[in-house]
Amino acid sequence: MNNTAVEIHPTAFVEDGAELAAGVKVGPFCHIGADAKLHENVALISHVSVIGHTTIGAGTKIFPQAVIGSDAQNTAYKGEETTLVVGKNVVIREGVTMNRGTGDSRGTTIVGDNCMFLAYSHVAHDSILGEHVTFANNVMIGGHCTIGDRVIIGGGAGVHQFCTVGHHAFIGGVSAVVNDVIPYGMVVGSRAFLAGLNLVGMKRSGMARDEINAVRGAYKKLFAEGTGTLRENATALLAEYSESEAVKDMLGFILADSKRKFITPITGRKAREHEGI
Repeated sequence: MNNTAVEIHPTAFVEDGAELAAGVKVGPFCHIGADAKLHENVALISHVSVIGHTTIGAGTKIFPQAVIGSDAQNTAYKGEETTLVVGKNVVIREGVTMNRGTGDSRGTTIVGDNCMFLAYSHVAHDSILGEHVTFANNVMIGGHCTIGDRVIIGGGAGVHQFCTVGHHAFIGGVSAVVNDVIPYGMVVGSRAFLAGLNLVGMKRSGMARDEINAVRGAYKKLFAEGTGTLRENATALLAEYSESEAVKDMLGFILADSKRKFITPITGRKAREHEGI
């Protein structure tokens, strides 16, 4: 352990072998395991556990009762060495849990830079999260999920294992996501359905107006009633929107080869009301 400019409260327990970079602050009653690695200026407020082969990126701040890097909650996990990698400038609030990967899958769980996890949210084993992802309070994602950049998941929502949520998507609070979500999609519901596009998120990310309009036009045609299947419509639209990178990205998500590719659909009266969003 490098003690240069590291602050460790007398009640904290840091196991031999842990690597703490300059500027790390370890508050009262924290526990840092022997295989943990904390980069510059990481701050553990108090009562935080960082265990297993876990790496925490520079500038990340972790609040009380969080448990970061614990064993995968999976009966297939038999104690093999797996990892958790948390990026830079991540905010991890009270009671958040993040599990390492499993040996028979990805073997690692990855959280990108500049993410925010509000109280009691959970990142399951073998999941990969992009940058600027936000989990509100009590969000849960199952194992093997992939969450794209700038995804926002509302409070109490759950994402089924093996699901992929495309970048810039928005998941409404208390939604149950059991299928993949297209990039820019906005889904809601106890069995989540596609209710439009995350226009607010697209604008906030600096996306050009013409690209937003192109995505809106393609979205309406993708899900128009009385047309072909979703894959058929996506294939037909590739030529029409060949100059829009955003649309091609959304269509590519739908057309990508996958053993498990079920896209969250538009269903119900509320969804039809929002088709023009």
